[in-house]
Amino acid sequence: MSKMNTIESLGTLVRLRSTEVERLQADLAKQEATRVRFQNSVDRLTELAVGSGASGQSAGALSPVLAANCGNYKQAVFALADTHRTDLHLIEANMAVSQGRLTQAWTRRELLGKVLAQQEAAFAREQDRAQRKREDEIATQSWLAGRAD
Repeated sequence: MSKMNTIESLGTLVRLRSTEVERLQADLAKQEATRVRFQNSVDRLTELAVGSGASGQSAGALSPVLAANCGNYKQAVFALADTHRTDLHLIEANMAVSQGRLTQAWTRRELLGKVLAQQEAAFAREQDRAQRKREDEIATQSWLAGRAD
């Protein structure tokens, strides 16, 4: 029964690897949702900054104080957009690392799955061989008993 224990252990390992793959996939999906949110935020901030102040209206229509205020506002929005771009690049780098981990975990699971399938097939062949041997022995005994009569 040591072969059966090996198969059960491999089955447990495959299930654990599958759980790890699912966890990594969920983590990557969360990171993707965060990336999309940051990308949308950067796009909206850029549109907001470009569409405001003197560039959003006719030049010369603003007083100097209002123009300075709009300039400061645009500068702050562009700075915030740059901060979000930096965070976006960090998120994308983390996603690349997570994708690599997911690929490795998937590969490990697939390899263990193949080993498990090979062990199960070998065990089934062994069981089949033993069954045929028993049937052959019974047939031989039956034939010998028939000859003795």
